[in-house]
Amino acid sequence: MQHPVGSPLPPPHQPGHGPAAGWSPAAHHPGPHQGPASVPPPPAPGYPLRAPHPVAPQQAPAPHPGPGPHQPAPAPPAPDTTGHVRLPPGGPVAVPSLPPATAAAPDPTTTTLAVLLIGPAGAGKTSVAKYWAEHRRVPTAHISLDDVREWVRSGFADPQTGWNEHSEAQYRLARRTCGFSARNFLANGISCILDDAVFPDRPVVGLGGWKRHVGPGLLPVVLLPGLDIVLERNAERSGNRRLTDEEVARIHGRMAGWYGSGLPIIDNSQLDVPETAHLLNEVLSRSIASPPNW
Repeated sequence: MQHPVGSPLPPPHQPGHGPAAGWSPAAHHPGPHQGPASVPPPPAPGYPLRAPHPVAPQQAPAPHPGPGPHQPAPAPPAPDTTGHVRLPPGGPVAVPSLPPATAAAPDPTTTTLAVLLIGPAGAGKTSVAKYWAEHRRVPTAHISLDDVREWVRSGFADPQTGWNEHSEAQYRLARRTCGFSARNFLANGISCILDDAVFPDRPVVGLGGWKRHVGPGLLPVVLLPGLDIVLERNAERSGNRRLTDEEVARIHGRMAGWYGSGLPIIDNSQLDVPETAHLLNEVLSRSIASPPNW
């Protein structure tokens, strides 16, 4: 049956039932023998409008107790084929367990670790961290704070233009993101090495934040070559990673405050990247046996 354009459509026909009760095409489409008299007059002025009596909804027939000869049984649910694998949630990294007194020194190349590599611009943190992560015998991730900070493309607050509330907020956000990533990697058996230019005299961007976001088991190590080496390496940089000589000298001078802090320090002035990574393993072996107090 066709209906005029714009007229209300009939309710859907339900299988096993006739047309819905109470609906008549003639009621909605007056025929030639139906006039306006078939429409009830509006209530007289002053009469209160009363809501129509509610109509009890039709109840569907009770379901059949079991599959009949013409009603197949419901199919079992399809297996999960999405490939989703549940991962352990990341939590604070605990301090590495100390080996027995009679045991040999722990092998840092086969131990799941969380390492924080500290140093001024041009100290070689990123190069050493990448090499160290790539040459371990267990899965290891490298998380660079500078890389995470530069995920912000529009509105990036470059500290070189001045340290302000925006650059500090983006630094805090990047550090928290790095800590979150490290905890999740470590919870799933993947070691992490993070690198950051942490200052000993600036509590805002100090070690406390890293310990809070990663955990007390984080092992900090300082790379601190001579000023001439740092200036030479900085000159090879480009973009916002390259600083002025004055800024490099100022940062290097402030990093000297790590001496006497109790943290292990590696002077890699005369070491290449593989040699520095090898020395880093030796330092980490001592740190596992006797974690630094920081």
